[in-house]
Amino acid sequence: MNVKLICVGRLKERFYAEACAEFRKRISRFAEVSIIEVADERAPEQLSPAEMEQVRRAEGERILSKAAPGEYLIAMDLKGEQLTSPEMASRLQGIMNSGGSKITFVIGGSLGLSPEVLRRADLRLCFGKPTFSHQIFRIMLLEQIYRCFKIMNNEPYHK
Repeated sequence: MNVKLICVGRLKERFYAEACAEFRKRISRFAEVSIIEVADERAPEQLSPAEMEQVRRAEGERILSKAAPGEYLIAMDLKGEQLTSPEMASRLQGIMNSGGSKITFVIGGSLGLSPEVLRRADLRLCFGKPTFSHQIFRIMLLEQIYRCFKIMNNEPYHK
């Protein structure tokens, strides 16, 4: 099993990187984990709608260049499905049972994902209505992936 995260932007603060490293280590008992960071598009604070779309498309091209054919692509999207942890574990188990050994999660930039990335996605997930920084969200996603593997293997994990 291979799990890949494609993330727009880098983790700058050490404590975020350490938290991600801890969850990567925990997940490694169940799957190979890789994190690919692509550059975020530099843009001024005030953007026109056309400029926003240009930023999303540039970041989207970078994302799609890192997604291999045959990978099951899960886009983290505010308009995506909201699943409980057991539901997410069940969905991942179903993907694996149907032969999907490579699952890729995508975390977009501050303006979201391009239409091209959303069209390529096999599943669109949302972790709720609140807005989270990309650094915090990366940790949350890794924690949920770890939780899913614990659930799939019938191992205890705090409630």
